[in-house]
Amino acid sequence: MKRGIRLALGLAALATLGAKPATDPLNPTCPLHPNWSTNPTMVLTPVERNGVKILLAEGRVDAGLPDRLEAALAAHPGIAEIWLSSPGGDARAGNEAGRIIRRNLGLTTRIPSGSACFSACNFVFMGGIPRYVDPGGLFIVHMFTRTGDRSTIDMSVAMGTDATTELIGDVEQDAALLASEDNDFLIRMGVSRKLLTDVMYQQKAVKGSGPDQSTRRCLTREEVLKYGVDSTDTTGGG
Repeated sequence: MKRGIRLALGLAALATLGAKPATDPLNPTCPLHPNWSTNPTMVLTPVERNGVKILLAEGRVDAGLPDRLEAALAAHPGIAEIWLSSPGGDARAGNEAGRIIRRNLGLTTRIPSGSACFSACNFVFMGGIPRYVDPGGLFIVHMFTRTGDRSTIDMSVAMGTDATTELIGDVEQDAALLASEDNDFLIRMGVSRKLLTDVMYQQKAVKGSGPDQSTRRCLTREEVLKYGVDSTDTTGGG
């Protein structure tokens, strides 16, 4: 019965597929305009689809998400799936939200057809067991970094060498801590650590001036299975 419900959900998602979107010339593995929610903070909305109770999680991953997620799951104990559409946001809030989902064993996460899950959203998604990236759904990764905040960089340069050196030291320390946290998180979630070394950490942190200006990567269907992102097949390991 449960398998039939999931099949119905998958077929419903496939029905929303349209024409192939234009490719982003700077990020050729991705569409020009990934379809994620533009809500400034992630909105959690309980709905029912084909008899299944679903929590729509749409918008930016903000610092308050873990508390709101925990409250939403407590208020709606019948939730079976979380459907994600997000441009990312607070990396550590994403990790904590993923842990909350994992503590609710058997809670499915899904990136439905036509939706995209980027950056910190990846870690929210990885908390689910099982996890599904539907055909037409996008799991998009990049290199996590604080150097994406150009205003902070410009300000430190204007203040002089000492300020810039201090910023570089802070960035390096924070990046090392976040990398360690990400590695631990993937191990606990049953996702291959090679997703970090082979894909995420191979991306540029910020767009440069050279011929390759890509800063994000959309995983193929083969890759989401290889690295265990989609738990339909978790043979990737490692």
